[in-house]
Amino acid sequence: MTLDIPSLQKALLNPEIYPDHPRAIKFIETHISLLFLTGNHVYKVKKPVDFGFLDFTSLEKRKFFCEQEVKLNRRLSPDIYLGVVRVTKEGNRILLGGKGELVEYAVKMKQIPEEFLMDKLLEERQVTPNMIEAISDKLVKFYFAAETNDLIKSFAKPERVKQDTDENFEQTEKYINVTISREVYEEIKNKTNDFFRTKEKIFHQRIASNQIRDCHGDLRLEHIFWGDEISIFDCIEFNERFRYTDVAADIAFLAMDLDYHGRRDLSEHLIRAFIGESGDHELIEVLDFYKCYRSYVRGKVESFRLDDPHIPEEEKKEALKRAQKYFSLAHRYAQKF
Repeated sequence: MTLDIPSLQKALLNPEIYPDHPRAIKFIETHISLLFLTGNHVYKVKKPVDFGFLDFTSLEKRKFFCEQEVKLNRRLSPDIYLGVVRVTKEGNRILLGGKGELVEYAVKMKQIPEEFLMDKLLEERQVTPNMIEAISDKLVKFYFAAETNDLIKSFAKPERVKQDTDENFEQTEKYINVTISREVYEEIKNKTNDFFRTKEKIFHQRIASNQIRDCHGDLRLEHIFWGDEISIFDCIEFNERFRYTDVAADIAFLAMDLDYHGRRDLSEHLIRAFIGESGDHELIEVLDFYKCYRSYVRGKVESFRLDDPHIPEEEKKEALKRAQKYFSLAHRYAQKF
């Protein structure tokens, strides 16, 4: 059996069912997950949702993607991802890791202090060029060891990448003159399509030089933890299309995020360090294209928030500003390629 979301949420908010007996449980909800924080650990339950690009509708699928999340994230965060826990029912009681009837699965993680996340450290102006170099070094080693094969490489063919950019333009058409002007929309779209037409060769060169890997897929400042070891977490486990990509597209996400937060100096330092360490000089030829793509995706995601009935008006105003800023950044990149 499975429990409906409200019943599961109520059961998992009870501190008594947790092995470390916390005083209280902090709860966070996203569009795809429920997170229960005990102070020492985080238990993450996937919602039974289907967004097309992600399908968690059956218990079997949720089990599979919980296991994938642990396996894939251990590549860059071995100490944070502790395993998958069964949520069971015994009589009227819900238990974590019990022997009773299985009702759900949860990813168990170590809870990390949020003040050491890179986005928070950046706000406090505590991120140094040396820290950026250390992150670059970790990523170079990660990409070098990351899996690649003919299937993974096929995801970076220009006609395949164009499916993603076409989807972005289709999905943002409704936000023209809301978060993006008609003129900016058309210019980014035309520049993107021109790039595929005139630079087709570079995509094939990237494939031939083994730069297409099983990457992270969501490489943003808020997913990097500056601890005794650098941990990079929350990779995309639910769709290979977002993870099988050019390493340039992955690193471009982080560089774009630094640009977005007004730290172009650190963004440029990241790329210099990465090229110096990896020897991938060709990356420069696709960097602005992939920065534009990443920035546009963030603009799209923030625009979607405007249609979410569960988000308060004040939050929607902030999402509108963020979307406009991301689209403006994407436009700036598009003018460079």
